[in-house]
Amino acid sequence: MEIDQSQIENHNQKRLAEHKKKFASTADGTPSVDRLVQKLKAFQIAIPSWALGTGGTRFGRFPGGGEPRNLEEKIEDIGLLHALNKSSGAISLHIPWDIPTDPKAIKDLAAHHGIRFDAMNSNTFQDQKDQKLSYKFGSLQHVNRAVRQQAIAHNLEVIKHGIALGSKSLTVWLSDGSSFPGQLNFRKAFQNTLDGLKEIYSALPSDWKMFVEYKAFEPNFYSMTVGDWGQSLLYANKLGPKAFTLVDLGHHLPNANIEQIVSLLLMEGKLGGFHFNDSKYGDDDLTVGSINPYQLFLIFNELIEGMDNKGMDHATGLGWMIDASHNLKDPLEDLLQSVEAIKIAYVQALLIDQKKLADAQVNNDVVSAQEIIQSAFRADVRSLLAEARLNAGGVLNPIEFFREVKVRDQLISERGSKSMATGL
Repeated sequence: MEIDQSQIENHNQKRLAEHKKKFASTADGTPSVDRLVQKLKAFQIAIPSWALGTGGTRFGRFPGGGEPRNLEEKIEDIGLLHALNKSSGAISLHIPWDIPTDPKAIKDLAAHHGIRFDAMNSNTFQDQKDQKLSYKFGSLQHVNRAVRQQAIAHNLEVIKHGIALGSKSLTVWLSDGSSFPGQLNFRKAFQNTLDGLKEIYSALPSDWKMFVEYKAFEPNFYSMTVGDWGQSLLYANKLGPKAFTLVDLGHHLPNANIEQIVSLLLMEGKLGGFHFNDSKYGDDDLTVGSINPYQLFLIFNELIEGMDNKGMDHATGLGWMIDASHNLKDPLEDLLQSVEAIKIAYVQALLIDQKKLADAQVNNDVVSAQEIIQSAFRADVRSLLAEARLNAGGVLNPIEFFREVKVRDQLISERGSKSMATGL
């Protein structure tokens, strides 16, 4: 399914007067508004191929119909999102869920939809059909060298697929760990993992990056071999200049100060990118900004300050990706909401007067510092996002349009009411 541009124009025309009124009001009190709109247009967030269907929980999965049945349909769905918000111009693939049978045809299809290929993701957290050895007790950490070599070989295969598609990065997330004291030797598990990562790292093309993702718990509940940002940073430092830490917002213990973690990793030149989501208790994979939008805003404050200090481009300096799983919402609507929340937090952080904030910090003026931060957070910037979409040829109100033209009904008509996305 593709959106006809005339439908977008008709939708926008009906809402243009009201939008211009809101935008003029916001712009009147916003310095450098044209610069902000241009930054919003440039800021793209990669959509994960595994988030286009219902993921469910360990208790059940409730597919909504019309889900993408193959990689081609996943790209088409992201093309739909990008046509609406003009901010979803990349796809992040998970192998072996998304192995392209014809890389050239897949690249051509993605280009048709204005989509590039972001980070490639390997999968050693579950056993695949006809897999020789099991990852039940870990992959790169495994006590059996043959299992470790199998995991290494898989990652090397993922790199080859990425090269064929034009990707420039590999994300490695390991479910390795232990659920019971004494189950494994921590030191040996770390060293086995490091040795495996070194072999994978050595196969990276010169212009690639490796992102080492961490997670505090799950599926193992006593220890994780890459359990926090410190362990990930250890690996990245030992691997070399192409290795970085990847921060998943849900992969922390409750109340972790993620904004401080981000600041320090950026200062060390070892922050590679993000998996955006939200959580209440653990790795809930909820819609970005649905639980704690203030934390997301504070993270972006640290990102902008740190990136500007290093002269980094906001749009391209780090990897921006969503990582989510849906059980209740329409996945495409959820992704539209997540992209919106990310860009709201981004532009709100751009509104912070960093000079005044720095002065308040130097003078230990805690009250002023809070006022500067919170006044930016309380600003309603939605009309700025809408203006950026309008200028880029997108939709003023993506979710309203999605429902107005009955996108999900059309997908069900094309794919069936029982179709389920590949992968999760």
